[in-house]
Amino acid sequence: MAEKRDYYEVLGLSKGADEAAIKKAYRRLAKQYHPDMNPDDPAAEEKFKEVGEAYSVLSDADKRAKYDAYGHAGVDPNFGAGAGGGFGGFDMGFDVGDIFSSFFGGGMGGSSARRNGPQRGEDVGARVAISFEEAAFGVTKEVTFSHVVECESCSGSGAAKGTSPVTCSTCGGSGQVRVQQRSILGVVQTTRPCDACGGRGKIVKDPCKDCSGSGRVRKQKTLEFQIPAGIDDNQRVVGRGQGNAGLRGGPAGDLVVLVSVRPHPIFEREGTNLYCEVPITFAEAALGGTIRVPTLEGTEDFKIPEGTQSGTLFTLKNRGIVRVGTKNRGDLLFRVVVEIPRGLSAAQKELLSRFAESCGQKNHAKKERFADKVKSAFRGEKK
Repeated sequence: MAEKRDYYEVLGLSKGADEAAIKKAYRRLAKQYHPDMNPDDPAAEEKFKEVGEAYSVLSDADKRAKYDAYGHAGVDPNFGAGAGGGFGGFDMGFDVGDIFSSFFGGGMGGSSARRNGPQRGEDVGARVAISFEEAAFGVTKEVTFSHVVECESCSGSGAAKGTSPVTCSTCGGSGQVRVQQRSILGVVQTTRPCDACGGRGKIVKDPCKDCSGSGRVRKQKTLEFQIPAGIDDNQRVVGRGQGNAGLRGGPAGDLVVLVSVRPHPIFEREGTNLYCEVPITFAEAALGGTIRVPTLEGTEDFKIPEGTQSGTLFTLKNRGIVRVGTKNRGDLLFRVVVEIPRGLSAAQKELLSRFAESCGQKNHAKKERFADKVKSAFRGEKK
């Protein structure tokens, strides 16, 4: 039997890698070596299994701790069996759970029974991009995705037409076999998945050509999906029962759609509230008046008071985003920004000069700057 590679080496990681790095490495390698991406390549399939085994250990805090402390012997009950190695010369090729299972009559039950029973299908993911307005008011979108469905040719049995899977003669259909293992407590009887049938309890002697005996095939599907009003960027919508088909009569998984909302050129969103800036003229700020404020439904009149300062925040009630699943709606908050005119004509400059003088700002162009006033004040204090 070939020597097992270090799990960290398999995933291309150092021993101190964090959970995020482990997950990222696993996803990259699992995609690279997935059997669907490498048909008729046994080497890729073996690497895929190796990557999955490494991830199953390193992603589990308890298993990882044992592996870091004792290597493969800490997580694999069959590692080093017969060699009398590890742990001070004791053969540790057993699992504590198996011991208790044997003592208390659970040898053929528990997880193995669940293995042979109905199993829910995996969830599948998809992504859809929508506009800011579509997110605000809701929209129906077509979502195309790939999922696994029951093979029509064999009705999910995996066997060719006219044939059926047969009960495994090795395990009698249970999917498990009993084995005896030496341990520090003596000879212990445990159970493990049957190698002959892979723990399924059935053997397909004449596989279906369409699904290669798996009972399932991958197909692409396009589905109309209702995106609810008020959904935000990176939120998810779930289509129940639209994922991969289950096994042995189990229910199908779900379709999980990740919604990406494109930004708006005017509005910014915070929860159910909207924010924007509205430019106003100097005259509108000084004299007050009615201005036009943009909303998701168009523009709306709003009266601002005279003497409004640049940066003042105003609110339009119930002009924001609806809260998903309710009729409650947020507000639109807009900040006014006074625009300073540029490229004034001589006549306009004269008018502004006269205005400044009328406000007590005579010879304003030559007025002492505020900074100079501060300096003068300090010089006065020194005297």
